Amino acid sequence: MDIHQLTNYINCLLDIEKIRDYCPNGLQVQGVSEVKKIATAVTASAHVIDQAIQYNADVLLVHHGYFWKGEDPCITGMKYQRINKLVSHAINLLSYHLPLDLHMQYGNNAQLAQVLGFEAKKYFKVLGTESLACMTELDNLLSGEALSELIRTKLLRKPLHIAPPSNKTIQRIAWVTGAAQDAIEETVRQGCDAFISGEVSERTYYQAQELDIHYFAAGHHATEKYGVQALGQHLAEKFQLDYCFIDSENPV
Repeated sequence: MDIHQLTNYINCLLDIEKIRDYCPNGLQVQGVSEVKKIATAVTASAHVIDQAIQYNADVLLVHHGYFWKGEDPCITGMKYQRINKLVSHAINLLSYHLPLDLHMQYGNNAQLAQVLGFEAKKYFKVLGTESLACMTELDNLLSGEALSELIRTKLLRKPLHIAPPSNKTIQRIAWVTGAAQDAIEETVRQGCDAFISGEVSERTYYQAQELDIHYFAAGHHATEKYGVQALGQHLAEKFQLDYCFIDSENPV
């Protein structure tokens, strides 16, 4: 299929025009016109691009692309090396950031919920973005240790668990994939006992302690692996494309 038809389909599916973001969403680097093979990954790193080249991908679809707000716009150094590889091999780079976090079927938050076995029962605004956070209420209470073990088992990565002094049992859980640790105060206002995100800051320890909430840093990469996979599989089935997911050994 034509790259512009594919791009337009994804843009409409993820409703990118309604979402304010820190980077351009959609086609960031243009390559071949005809698309037969699509690869997905979390981040368009040099390693991922090399794997896409070996796969002979026509499209590399990622969550973390390029041209972020506030970064140096010059295409030099590492940025040049990455883009030069894409252009030299005529690979289209498609990138979707917040639209892929938010989508209620193929998004990172929705897919993480499926992996963890949660049902999103409420969505609320955090970090200036509507419906970015999800919340569920468990039928059976969990200890902090039990939730930590569930995350470890499902994501194959041990989370950093900051337990509050009360070490209270958990019924209401909120989650936002990636680097959303600064949403912790809003999750407390929503009445949550635990908050799962990808990363952690030094201040998060004190916030969790003083706000009496369990905090789980489950990994930025680890929590955002599933959206691009779900979207890639959907595109492959709908448009009869060859497809692969390129993973990275990113411990963050």
